[in-house]
Amino acid sequence: MLFNIGINVLTFFFFFSFNDVIVLDFPSLKISEREPPSSPSRNVEKLHPIERPDKGGTLAIRTARLRVNHFPVKFNPDSIIRHYDIDVKPMVASKHGRPSRISKSDLAMIRNKLFEDDPAQFPLSMTAYDGEKNIFSAVELPTGNFNVNLEEEDMKTRSYIFTIKHVNELKLGKLKDYLIGNLLTVPRDILQGMDVVMKENPTRHRISVGRSFHPVEPYPEDDLGYGLTASRGFQHGLKATSQGLALCLDYSVLAFRKRMSLLDFLHEHIRYFGRPNFRDWVTVDRALMGLKVTVTHRKTKQKFTIGGLTRQSTQQLSFLVEDLEKKVPPRQVRLVDYFWEKYQIDIKFKDIPCLDLGRNGRKNYVPMEFCELVEGQIYPKDKLLKPAGLLLKGMSLAPPQDRETMISQMVQSGDGPCGRGIAQNFGIDVNTNMTRVVGRILGRPELKLAGPDGKAIKITVDAEKCQWNLVGKAVVEGRRIERWAVLDFSYYSENYDRLNPNHFIPKFIARCKNLGMHVSNPVLYEPASMKQLENVDGLYQLLERVTTRASQMCRGQLQILVCVMDTRHSGYKYLKWISETRIGVVTQCCLSGHANSAKDQYLANLALKINAKLGGSNVELIDRLPYFEGEGHVMFVGADVNHPGSRDTTSPSIAAVVATVNWPAANRYVARVRPQGHRTEKILNFGDMCLELVDSYDRLNKVKPEKIVIFRDGVSEGQFDMVLNEELIPLKRAFQRRDYYPTITLIVAQKRHQTRFFPESRRDGGSTGNVPPGTVVDTTIVHPFEFDFYLCSHYGSLGTSKPTHYHVLWDEHRFTSDQLQKLIYNMCFTFARCTKPVSLVPPVYYADLVAYRGRLYHETVMEGQSPPSVSSSSSSLTSSSLSSMASLDEKSYRLHTDLENIMFFV
Repeated sequence: MLFNIGINVLTFFFFFSFNDVIVLDFPSLKISEREPPSSPSRNVEKLHPIERPDKGGTLAIRTARLRVNHFPVKFNPDSIIRHYDIDVKPMVASKHGRPSRISKSDLAMIRNKLFEDDPAQFPLSMTAYDGEKNIFSAVELPTGNFNVNLEEEDMKTRSYIFTIKHVNELKLGKLKDYLIGNLLTVPRDILQGMDVVMKENPTRHRISVGRSFHPVEPYPEDDLGYGLTASRGFQHGLKATSQGLALCLDYSVLAFRKRMSLLDFLHEHIRYFGRPNFRDWVTVDRALMGLKVTVTHRKTKQKFTIGGLTRQSTQQLSFLVEDLEKKVPPRQVRLVDYFWEKYQIDIKFKDIPCLDLGRNGRKNYVPMEFCELVEGQIYPKDKLLKPAGLLLKGMSLAPPQDRETMISQMVQSGDGPCGRGIAQNFGIDVNTNMTRVVGRILGRPELKLAGPDGKAIKITVDAEKCQWNLVGKAVVEGRRIERWAVLDFSYYSENYDRLNPNHFIPKFIARCKNLGMHVSNPVLYEPASMKQLENVDGLYQLLERVTTRASQMCRGQLQILVCVMDTRHSGYKYLKWISETRIGVVTQCCLSGHANSAKDQYLANLALKINAKLGGSNVELIDRLPYFEGEGHVMFVGADVNHPGSRDTTSPSIAAVVATVNWPAANRYVARVRPQGHRTEKILNFGDMCLELVDSYDRLNKVKPEKIVIFRDGVSEGQFDMVLNEELIPLKRAFQRRDYYPTITLIVAQKRHQTRFFPESRRDGGSTGNVPPGTVVDTTIVHPFEFDFYLCSHYGSLGTSKPTHYHVLWDEHRFTSDQLQKLIYNMCFTFARCTKPVSLVPPVYYADLVAYRGRLYHETVMEGQSPPSVSSSSSSLTSSSLSSMASLDEKSYRLHTDLENIMFFV
């Protein structure tokens, strides 16, 4: 016992006391794979995020004074927040014997009723509730079982047993120790408790939707039409920073269905609804399925979920009524008669269906006229009509001055996180003035392109926007394209967007020539119909026939197939899955309208994507990447996981890993994609996927990379431990099994945060009011002692720029702040698809594209497509054969061997 404690203390001392000492020297560390994960001796192997190597960077061509939406939080370190666990159960068990699920709205009502009945023992203003299992209190609460009775109509009551159990005392002094560096493990329980406290006031007075809070009543000017409204809300959270604890709050906009009568909603939302001959009940059913409503014919606040429409009209509906005392036999009652007898209400609209609001298989028919939509129900923005979508987008992309004003108003509002005195009751006080910081503007790199004669030329990017143009310039390395074909799905289009190949093809070839890409005439032009995108069997046969025929005509493998469509189509995902996993041909899709316009910029963008897909190099840095100017190969890795939608409870998550395969240019990538368990953030096959990428690097360069820099996307601070200990350590073990010991740096890139920068004056910002590209902040608002910084690498032309938050978890290359910040900023200029720096370091950007492509593969597989044999041209993609195929079958996602080492995904 004493021996183990001694080892842990010693390890703790060495790991955190000396920046140059790393206890976990992996190149010499041999990890026994037979040792169980729970073995005490393995505790010394646990990794923690590294400390900042210096006091921040110093490189800058100039500085900028900024305001940041971080609001300093003061708290009394002697305070204690008491944490209680609650359990709520109905007094009477359900008839079917299964525990009844109590909705969050009902839980809130039950909690409020208990506290209102006995405010002396349960002071509402001194407590905060997370809506489910946890209550945090500034004072001691009684524990045990308490009866709560909620009154309903007809003098009925629902009775519950409310159990309170003391869990923990959160001493805020522990948080102070962490903020000043005396404690090196984040007290997450304290931060979570304080976060619930800061959310209590908006929870009580606003609509809570996910992590954001929205006003109960929308502004009239935000009406989107069709029964919808835009809602201006906010998200906020607490962050541990160098200046202490801070509240970070940002403005957000969502589209909601209005709180209104259900019939009024349908009149606004569905065309021709209410007319005498209206019969499109399928559209009505789709529009209402799953929505929540309250009823007006009863005095109840209960919310019901719409299960669908009845097949019969209201006047045709009847149901069996049983006497609870069994004194009279059951009788069949018409719904219209029941409402008259029970409520003295005459149903007006008898010739339309009712709603089914039943649960657990029980029917509950309610006429639509007695239902109202519940507030705060999100309407998907991708389903908005174009005018409404543009209005919502305009509100979301608020310019910096407008966003800053709205944020300040929300922080200071009575229904915001600082209002009503709730936070103050816990000894928490928020300064409602934004934090001021000084940002540094990094110098932009010089780039390499080619001149008209093909020789390399040096270019300097635009001073304000950091963009460059391709007029009179060529790509660094243009691919010769001699074997390509056009598959024109717009050929039979009935609208005006039918492709004019005699106009598009010569213009495209000429533009490619100007960019240094030799492109011959296509070997095949194949007319097709958009309807062929709907049938996967037919589409597979079409693609196989076209690629085979084209290859025979050019006596070689087809390099690329350009697919022209007259509009965006769901069959896009079928086309990509078939071509990239089954046939093995690179495709480039384009819209006929854009192709016909043949604008110079559009054709250039098309050419850049095709050149990158075929292994060309569009732009490179003149100088080598900072820090890695010496000998030895370096590989940059990007990793991301794409999760299914919120309502999808079964689909797998998709893991994607990409890596560079050329050095020192480091602008060509290869990718691997794998399905894994539903909503699993940990990349389960990270080691194997990285080994495949290292092998690809080795085959192309005849040498393995000596240094690897990994950028991990999509993880929160609470998942850093998982990334370090469940992804990095298994990766190193996989490398060790190959007797391969590269040095590794691991960095998390976060875009899902609320931090925003606002220039104090025109001199500090650009023409749009945003910070300039290359703005970096690594003081005041960053972590108290870990290695992180914010970098805004792109030019913000619309809305308010959001910086990327980079957090270094592990570093065997011993980067300084200046070296790593300059490295990442320079890399942002090497993205293949555009002529400007991007907002996210390219390995992460590409990994996100690949993960999304994997999501398209999954959708194709699950919609009824079984994978044919790659070698068999007669294989059929029948819908029935997929039903027996598991969605986690990696064969359905594995790239064709001809595409494994190219950038098919750009």
